[in-house]
Amino acid sequence: MTSKSKEELAQERLDARAAKDFIKADQIRDQIAALGFEVIDVAGGFEFRAKERFPTFASTRDLRPIKITGDIAIAMIVDGFTADAAETVRTIKAHTNTPVIALVIGDPAELVNEINTQFQLIAITENFGWGENANALLKNISSKYLVIMDPSTRFTSDAMAPVLAELSKGQYSAVGWRGGLVNTEDEWRSVDDKGAGEVDVLFSYFLAINCLDATNAGGFNNRAIYYRNADIEFSLRLRHANGRLLQIDLPLEQARHHGYYDTDEEFREVQSKKNYDRILERFRGKSAILSPRR
Repeated sequence: MTSKSKEELAQERLDARAAKDFIKADQIRDQIAALGFEVIDVAGGFEFRAKERFPTFASTRDLRPIKITGDIAIAMIVDGFTADAAETVRTIKAHTNTPVIALVIGDPAELVNEINTQFQLIAITENFGWGENANALLKNISSKYLVIMDPSTRFTSDAMAPVLAELSKGQYSAVGWRGGLVNTEDEWRSVDDKGAGEVDVLFSYFLAINCLDATNAGGFNNRAIYYRNADIEFSLRLRHANGRLLQIDLPLEQARHHGYYDTDEEFREVQSKKNYDRILERFRGKSAILSPRR
């Protein structure tokens, strides 16, 4: 899919202003800004002034609202392995026009080359953990629906159209690619993948959520430093708030999952256990919040 040049966008903005469609003109101005330029009105046309290609903040606590055109956006949390994340962004661009935001911890490196009207990045220098990062995206991105997606998940076709179609029906608070049912026979200590259908939990490989429902359920747990099991806790928060979750088959594939395989093993296991211990403490035994068994 091709993107418009800054010159084409600037002309469209002029046309919109001439038609007194100032909302559209402002949206196009933001698209030009995403390309790294400020458009300036001059006699007989426009000029461009180079600007910072992406914002950098001390942490997600300093983030500002992120304007999105359309009902749905994709967000990724990138902590290292930026070349692989850039490849994932390219697979998204090849199959959908959905806006993409990458929250990058540290140097975005190769990801800067992917910035265009569809893709924007935000860099932070201090990382307070996966839960806070996910909540910051949920809070600041303006879309009605949001996909929280791992950088290891790649598109092989359009995965957004079926997800948006399901969310738009209003029956489900979240739709995702992988998930399952809590195994009540082993005291809630595992999740069984039962394939497509209504589920208890969805995983953050590709997790599309209704932002209002997610906010009303309390969002993600800020105490979740690491991603693993934090998505399970979030899913059960949704179900506890009467939200329903749907697992569907999607044209996605997973590359190397750096967040798991390339994380210090002791850190991974300690933080995963902390996340799951909170799940057991709050939800174990509350079978009424679970989806029908199948």
